[in-house]
Amino acid sequence: ARAFAVRSESLLLVVLRRFRTRRMRLFERTFALSPATRVLDVGGSAEIWRLASVRPRLTILNLPAAVAPAPADVDRVSGDGCRLPFGDAAFDIVFSNSVIEHLPTRALQQQFAAEAARVGRGYWIQTPNLRFPIELHMMLPLVHFLPKRLQSAVVRRFTGWQLLTRPSEAQRRYYIDHFLNELNLLSASGLRSLFPGGQIISERFLGLKKSLIAMRR
Repeated sequence: ARAFAVRSESLLLVVLRRFRTRRMRLFERTFALSPATRVLDVGGSAEIWRLASVRPRLTILNLPAAVAPAPADVDRVSGDGCRLPFGDAAFDIVFSNSVIEHLPTRALQQQFAAEAARVGRGYWIQTPNLRFPIELHMMLPLVHFLPKRLQSAVVRRFTGWQLLTRPSEAQRRYYIDHFLNELNLLSASGLRSLFPGGQIISERFLGLKKSLIAMRR
């Protein structure tokens, strides 16, 4: 069973890396990214930028407990994505990868979106699609369409995420509680309403819209 889990995790990492690399290439082409482009990554880390073929002038902002090590040429800032400590149009692009769905209320998502639009001349905000049949945090089909009571009954017993990542018991409890009580997935219409000045583009898997990107150039 352990060997199966290791092989499955390796396959998952390969698939995720492929999607993320393709996404970064689209991001680079969309904005004609260069070493002079000023990019603010809200809620991210340096990890995804290792997949980029161009290193912009990068600043990474995250909550104090989540600020991770980064190369010397990357600025790191502790802060809240709903209250960005920067002036209007301080960056060419505000970039965010799978963050906005972790804000538990619509009001917080609206604050996050407004701050991204204020601080960036352009923005690129990616999030999983509520309408995709597989819930990508729990790695389970259709669970996010169930009533909360049934969601809880399912995910407290089994998730694909747990099988693949083998978390500690404390990590498992925290992640599942976050999924049940705070995760706030968005559809295309929901994302469009948060970013009325932007364009919504889709990433597809097997013809289905796996994730969504609100983008303004």
